[in-house]
Amino acid sequence: MANVSVAAEWQLLYNRYYRKPEVYRMTWSHVDLSRNKVACAPFGGPIAVIRDDSKIVQLRGESAQRKLRIFNSSGLLLGETIWKHPGGRLIGMAWTDDQTLVCLVQDGTVFRYNIHAEIVEPSISMGKECFERNVVDCVFWGNGVVCITESNQLFCISDFQNPNPVQLADPGIEDPPLCMAVIEPQYTMSGNVEVLLGISEPWVLAVEEDGVQQLGVDVLRGPLQKMAVSRDGQWLASFTHDGRLLVMTSNLNEILIEQECESALPPEQLAWCGMDTVLLYWDDILLMMGPRGDPVRYFYDEPVILIPECDGVRILSNSSMEFLQRVPDSTESIFKIGSTSPAALLFDALDHFDRRSAKADENLRLIRASLSEAVEACIDAAGHEFDLSRQQTLLRAASYGQAFCSNFQRDHIQEMCKTLRVLNAVRHPDVGMPLSIQQYKVLTPSVLIGRLINSYKHLLALRISEYLGMNQEMVIMHWTCSKITASLAIPDATLLEILLDKLKLCKGISYAAVAAHADKNGRRKLAAMLVEHEPRSSKQVPLLLSIGEEDTALTKAIESGDTDLVYLVLFHIWQKREPLAFFKMLHPKPLARDLFVIYARCYNHEFLKDFFLSAGQLQEVAFLVWKESWELGKNPMASRGSPLHGPRIKLIEQAKNLFGGASKDKESNSLFGETNKDKDFTFELKAAEEHAKLLRMQHDLEVSTKQAIFVDSSISDTIRTCIVLGNHKAAMKVKTEFKVSEKRWYWLKVFALATVRDWDTLEKFSKEKRPPIGYRPFVEACIEADERGEALKYIPKLTDPRERAESYGRIGMAKEAADAASQAKDGELLGRLRLTFSQNPAASSIFDTLRDRLGVS
Repeated sequence: MANVSVAAEWQLLYNRYYRKPEVYRMTWSHVDLSRNKVACAPFGGPIAVIRDDSKIVQLRGESAQRKLRIFNSSGLLLGETIWKHPGGRLIGMAWTDDQTLVCLVQDGTVFRYNIHAEIVEPSISMGKECFERNVVDCVFWGNGVVCITESNQLFCISDFQNPNPVQLADPGIEDPPLCMAVIEPQYTMSGNVEVLLGISEPWVLAVEEDGVQQLGVDVLRGPLQKMAVSRDGQWLASFTHDGRLLVMTSNLNEILIEQECESALPPEQLAWCGMDTVLLYWDDILLMMGPRGDPVRYFYDEPVILIPECDGVRILSNSSMEFLQRVPDSTESIFKIGSTSPAALLFDALDHFDRRSAKADENLRLIRASLSEAVEACIDAAGHEFDLSRQQTLLRAASYGQAFCSNFQRDHIQEMCKTLRVLNAVRHPDVGMPLSIQQYKVLTPSVLIGRLINSYKHLLALRISEYLGMNQEMVIMHWTCSKITASLAIPDATLLEILLDKLKLCKGISYAAVAAHADKNGRRKLAAMLVEHEPRSSKQVPLLLSIGEEDTALTKAIESGDTDLVYLVLFHIWQKREPLAFFKMLHPKPLARDLFVIYARCYNHEFLKDFFLSAGQLQEVAFLVWKESWELGKNPMASRGSPLHGPRIKLIEQAKNLFGGASKDKESNSLFGETNKDKDFTFELKAAEEHAKLLRMQHDLEVSTKQAIFVDSSISDTIRTCIVLGNHKAAMKVKTEFKVSEKRWYWLKVFALATVRDWDTLEKFSKEKRPPIGYRPFVEACIEADERGEALKYIPKLTDPRERAESYGRIGMAKEAADAASQAKDGELLGRLRLTFSQNPAASSIFDTLRDRLGVS
């Protein structure tokens, strides 16, 4: 009998059953859909209502000011606001995928609202031409809109998140189109939106950015007056001028369905019911037409709005919300009158079991082979039901059958129970989201949670998240931000305790994001208290900077050990504070100070000088100045002109003075309490002084020799160059000025004279006095110059027989080398010399004889 009462509500269209259960009785009052523009969001979303300014209506005690009101699907008011926008008549409004209400007015301005009727800034413009030539019609889809102006030009915004108005190709029509539909970008070959225009000709214009096509030229017999594209963009339902319903492919190449309608007047609304049938609505009748069979008629004595869904159509009237859908296969197999399917017999077995009838066992025996399929059908049917008692009965039937089914996966019933608990919770009139199970799967639980928190159903969202094992961070975060916004009268300390009590429920939540919201709402003290609880320095430090807590931010950055964060804070403070205040903040913090110095050494010497001067570190300023002088020397432009009067000498002298000042003031305190005690800069002072002196002398030499080869060379190189050039007097002056030692002087002069092969001068130099370096450098210089004869002048003067032996060996004089080696009586030396003359048998025999005589091996 229960089966009969369920199936009695169904309507048969050819061979498929359809049902239209009432989901809600609308709780709103004084709402007449015929007097208003209405926008209904899919997936059980909110309903926006505003008085239609294109109609003459009786106010019935209402205010002359229009109100935009937003309700949930059960008619519960979510928010309202007075419509004050300029720009002319409201052309159309619709909900985007993220449940933002978009309203397009006559001058092409798009105003946006959230579900609480709060304006979302900024508004969007469709462009200058829309402003100058009024918009007359529009079509919305997911996240975009297409509008047409009085001059029949089309403009499009493909994504409200990134609004970029684009003008489509000129359709080239003079009269306004009879109807307009849109194929969304994801369903077109080009990836751009395609607009279908029904005109007064037997074809349809397909308009895109780059061109216009005529579609259906060989298929249509007259103009189309109404069009609706299916959800997948593959099919087009249309109403013709002579009262026929056509269902075609979206490219209008083929007619799939052609049926006569009862009226030649175009319907007020044309909509797809899932992907199975098409609905046509006139002011008192709703006609449902399918591929075959007679249409199904529903009569209404009040206006209705059709809301297409993925698996049916919601029907909104002044008094109720209904859901028209095809009866699911599982439900049909159970409740169809006379059904003997395994699922129907299992459902019947439960009824007999409840009445303690033996017929229950008989039914189970009949379906034993198909028991698992019967259980699955009962579970599936329960998921498609809106009625709670019917859900429970079907799940009980599934559980009853599962007890006798050993190979059935037991968790299917648990998963369906979990899903139904969520669906029943959101279907409650106070929540007002009449989702079917198919819509729930398409929408996904995470999106559902997002919609719940946007409607301020935080507790329900939290419980569903916890129940489904989902991350609760998004819910708690939205609640805390909403709480801060709504709690302006609560003191910061009290509100902090309330927020922390909830925030601690979710590990890893971003306290910094909550603190940023508090700061945005003007509660800087609360933001500072919240950010103290943020464990991640990378999020904590930037927020501290944004709320003006620079000193705390620097301390936290230093504690984190992250040099990038320290630099972030330093650059922020550097830009905001006066130099002296910046230096004072920097000095007590060694890590920050060192990082600043490293950066400034590379990029900002002048500021670093000011820093060292403020700290009384004159020697550091001197080093910087001295370095600048070297850098200046590398610049070819700086070497032009006299270095005596150029900036290099001045910089070196400045460095010298600073080193002198640092040495004198080493007992004095700096501005920040630092001293140079126990530091002596005498060496640096002397080095800078001599550097300046050397640079002057090198300049004089370059002037006198007219050769730019002296500047920036060392003292030794300067002396060597002077000797090579024959300017012995200048070399002696450099020696005297810089107190070059005699040994160093002899080494430099010997090798310089050998370089220019001035052997006479070298010989005279060796006879001036006994050389302090001995005669070996003379020998080395001659041998390196491959002058053996000159070397023989000095080898006999070597006092060490070993050195004489080695020197004779190097110039190939074996007998003399052997004589010198015999005086040294060094077996190792004899061995080395023998190896040197190994290619000369006679010489080798001399060394062998000598080794035998001396008795060394």
